[in-house]
Amino acid sequence: MTRLPALLAGIALFTLLAGCGAKDEAKPVAAASQPAEAAHEEAPLKLSPEELARAGIKVEALKAAPLADAVEVTATIQPDQDLFARIAAPVEGRIVSVAASLGANVRAGQTLAVLESVALGEASSALTAARAAQRIAEADFKRAEALQAEEIIAQKDYLRARAELDKAGAELRAAEDRVRVLGADPGSAGRSGARLAVSAPFAGTVVARKATVGELASPSEPLFAVADLSKLWIEANLTEPMLARVHQGAQAAVSVAAYPGERFEGRVTYVAGMLEKDSRTVVARIEVDNKDGRLKPEMFATARINAGTQVEREVLAVPDDAVVLLQGQPTVFVAKGEGFEPRPIDPGEKVGGRTVVKSGLVAGDSLVVSGAYALKARLLKSQISDEH
Repeated sequence: MTRLPALLAGIALFTLLAGCGAKDEAKPVAAASQPAEAAHEEAPLKLSPEELARAGIKVEALKAAPLADAVEVTATIQPDQDLFARIAAPVEGRIVSVAASLGANVRAGQTLAVLESVALGEASSALTAARAAQRIAEADFKRAEALQAEEIIAQKDYLRARAELDKAGAELRAAEDRVRVLGADPGSAGRSGARLAVSAPFAGTVVARKATVGELASPSEPLFAVADLSKLWIEANLTEPMLARVHQGAQAAVSVAAYPGERFEGRVTYVAGMLEKDSRTVVARIEVDNKDGRLKPEMFATARINAGTQVEREVLAVPDDAVVLLQGQPTVFVAKGEGFEPRPIDPGEKVGGRTVVKSGLVAGDSLVVSGAYALKARLLKSQISDEH
């Protein structure tokens, strides 16, 4: 009988110890769950004053601003085709001198190159002969006219002299026309002989040159290209949905990567009447002044064309440089207390160097408008340190 109470006392002691052990094991689990919940609320990223200055951090209060309805498209800069010329030799000949270099500014009528042409030499000789024949015919006619007035010669001799003068005049005009067609001035053809000057049709810049001394020039191969670059064409391709919003005469602003933050004002002067079959787009042309010569043909550009079909609307828009990608999500940094916190956003259209924000921010948020990439690098560095 003495063994049974001892056995029951042992079972009770084991149960009590097991219960205490279960309580002790549950405590670490509860403690571990608390930091996991806190991990969802990251502490603001804090930088020292020296780090802030080095990163160039600038903060602005976000506010809604009016945004005009506009179309933004990529474009290419081209010379004004009305002020662009490819200049070829009007007649086959050998180049004897070149007077214009690539990139040179030239005047209207300035000589670009000189060539010698056998055809022009023959035409010049024929012109000289025609002029001599015309002078003889004119002298014969004047003598016949005087003799006919005195009734010394017959009427038929007078008429023959007049016909010879008309014939000589026609042959002279034909010889002058031939010299003119070959690109020379009939007035100086006799003096210049077989030499021909190739000149600029208007003032501009030599943008292409293929003329080389000693080579043979022909009418089918341009020797120079001259363009007046004081006005340029910005050619943009409009998709079908854009057509109803863009019209001739609309104001436009053009920006290029070479001059960040600058806008070159212009207007739409032409919208093509046909859709391009392959690209399914329509070409729109914007004319801009380029008197300072900073814009260059073949540059890529971004054109913002005022559509004018809707009134301005109030939107929240942030600078494009304020938006960074964190884990594939467009994100901005907002000043919070003494630090900065990343804020995911839903971006909309890009207009004039700013990104419209559909959601994620509200008016009054203190937005980091400069230095966002430095904050991103600091944030990633701190996350890597935490993992280790």
